[in-house]
Amino acid sequence: MSTRRPIVLFDLFGVIACHQHPGSMDEMAALSGAPTDAFTAAYWTFRPPYDAGQHSASAYWTDVLRALSRPADADAIEKLRLADIDSWSRVDDRMVTYVQSLRERAEVALLSNIPADHADAFLAAQPWLHHLDHVAFSGRIHAAKPDPAAFQHCVIALQAAPADFLFVDDREENVRAAQAVGMNGHIFTGQDELSAVIDNIWLPTP
Repeated sequence: MSTRRPIVLFDLFGVIACHQHPGSMDEMAALSGAPTDAFTAAYWTFRPPYDAGQHSASAYWTDVLRALSRPADADAIEKLRLADIDSWSRVDDRMVTYVQSLRERAEVALLSNIPADHADAFLAAQPWLHHLDHVAFSGRIHAAKPDPAAFQHCVIALQAAPADFLFVDDREENVRAAQAVGMNGHIFTGQDELSAVIDNIWLPTP
């Protein structure tokens, strides 16, 4: 595999950052006063417009709480919003180091499905993000994977060709969507396997 201009485009959660903290749904359900099963269903049902920047945090949590027949007052919304942000706050330090090291050999960018207020918190807590060549958060660009518009945003922002990108994500549907717009794709299963692909195929050492 060769490319005129190598760009590695990473997903965030499940690749560089950890998936939602175990037990977080129980904790947020307790804050809402609803059973965990009902809370989880409402949480995910109303999530897509929030992730894509079409709904504010307040609108999202109002929808969730009303679906649970719980009061949607400002204090309840803020407690849930902060608990939600905290539940997605962990990173894999080994992967962070690896991503940063790749910048010596390629451009490195990020494309993540994450609400705008979560993105603000993540940027504040993870200063290494500011040193990447481009960071695209769905809540800010108003397009979430696997929407082709999310990938096209990165192509335009970096003024590159789709074939210049290697897109890395742990979800097959997102990798297939990237490939459909002309990017190269890799389904992430671990750092060692990814490193072998990048070293031997994507960025072979001369």
